[in-house]
Amino acid sequence: MTLALQAAGHSIRQVLSRTYDHARLLSARVGAQAIDNPHLLDDESDVCLLAVGDDALYDLALDLRLPTTLVLHTSGSTPMKVLAPISARYGVVWSPQTFVRDIAMDYSALPLCIEGCTARTESEIEELMGCISRHLYHLNQEQRSHAHLAAVMVSNFTCAVDALAQQYAETHGVPFEMLRPLAEQTLRKWDYGDLWAQVTGPARRRDEKTINAHRRLLQDNPEATKLYDLLTEIIQSHT
Repeated sequence: MTLALQAAGHSIRQVLSRTYDHARLLSARVGAQAIDNPHLLDDESDVCLLAVGDDALYDLALDLRLPTTLVLHTSGSTPMKVLAPISARYGVVWSPQTFVRDIAMDYSALPLCIEGCTARTESEIEELMGCISRHLYHLNQEQRSHAHLAAVMVSNFTCAVDALAQQYAETHGVPFEMLRPLAEQTLRKWDYGDLWAQVTGPARRRDEKTINAHRRLLQDNPEATKLYDLLTEIIQSHT
């Protein structure tokens, strides 16, 4: 996000990290000062973006004071009011996206969920973030919490299921990469609206013969059997 904001014409003053070398690497790319102490933050900066873990937000709120700065956090599940002790102008900019260091992100296509402590503050956040993304969503804390949980299901849970499938395939000498086109085609089903209507397979067909055959194949894998039974039950209750 630092690089995206700079590319949009903003000047980056400082990069803070608990690990100085991490701050130094990024600051060198944007011509900023690297610091490893929150008390060295410039209180005359227009915006301070706190992209830290949820627990760290509460720690920063105890002793960080930036009275005139717009302070934003990037958490999907933490209330924005955690920032109230830091500044009178505060809010949230959160994206339902997984970020990996050194992997470029197209911010212009990235959904950004924003919230401000006042309507005026939210307008400031909208103006700031609108310069890097065309997809802004005004979500309050409750909506953002639900969005965060849905994002966990879409990303983390799906990845965990795929990891089990990968492990199973490789254990039985099946090239896992042959399933990639299937995964890509499955994602395209989003374009058709109601995903329950797009579900196929033995659970949807109530094909007990195939389901029982699958369960026999999984008899030595109680973890995968438990998941198979649960998802089969869920699919059948919705289709």
